[in-house]
Amino acid sequence: MSSTLAQTLSDSAVITRRNLIKVKRVPDLIVFATLSPIMFVLLFRYVFGGAIQVPGGVSYAEFLLPGIFAQTVVFGSTITGASIAEDLQKGLIDRFRSLPMSRSSVLVGRTVADLGLNVLSIAVMALTGLVVGWRIHTSVLEAIGGFLVLLVFAFGISWLMALVGLLVRTPEVVNNASFIVIFPLTFVANTFVPLETFPPVLRTFAEWNPVSAVVQAARELFGNTVPGVPVPDAWSLQNPVLYTVIWTVVILAVFVPLSVRAYMRTASR
Repeated sequence: MSSTLAQTLSDSAVITRRNLIKVKRVPDLIVFATLSPIMFVLLFRYVFGGAIQVPGGVSYAEFLLPGIFAQTVVFGSTITGASIAEDLQKGLIDRFRSLPMSRSSVLVGRTVADLGLNVLSIAVMALTGLVVGWRIHTSVLEAIGGFLVLLVFAFGISWLMALVGLLVRTPEVVNNASFIVIFPLTFVANTFVPLETFPPVLRTFAEWNPVSAVVQAARELFGNTVPGVPVPDAWSLQNPVLYTVIWTVVILAVFVPLSVRAYMRTASR
């Protein structure tokens, strides 16, 4: 391992630890990271669950939870952009500039720390889901694979949000801009209702929406699908794990270098 890579990993670990300590010292972040998932699970399970019929007779709780998982981790990834914008606004990035540290470690540490928050959110949602009737019907390894698919995709979205935070530089604007993009992306998908209920144009978009693939992959890995129900026609939903991996690799390949370059420009001002 080269000394440069070793230094980057070491610096990234320090920044990750700093961001996690900040979460510990700001209880509001933990409260909203845990209460919001619980609210979504209970709201959709008991308010909409009786009105939505799922093909094949699978319970709505088992249909719903993978969708809630995906929506929450995607929304949770927006914390990355808002946090970076806040650090820029408060001048913390200028302090990092004066230290002999790897430039990319600031972004790596931020995205890894936010991945930790998503792990916490998923754990809370899983426990809440078990209470309202959600169950995993596959092996331990497949269940772990389902959670990993969700977290890997969320990690990719965090890098996209990192670039937004560096370009916008105001936490409030980052939150508003993220909401405009992510809200339709998570709702025009198979997160809460079957795709068969969508109009043709929206259904086509939803079938190729990466969020739909993440949800479908999680449902299959958790065993929350019904044997014998026809497989969706779209290749993306027939191969949801592969499609999710492709999207994540593309997002990281595009937005990691763009984010690092934007950070270098910002830090050199």
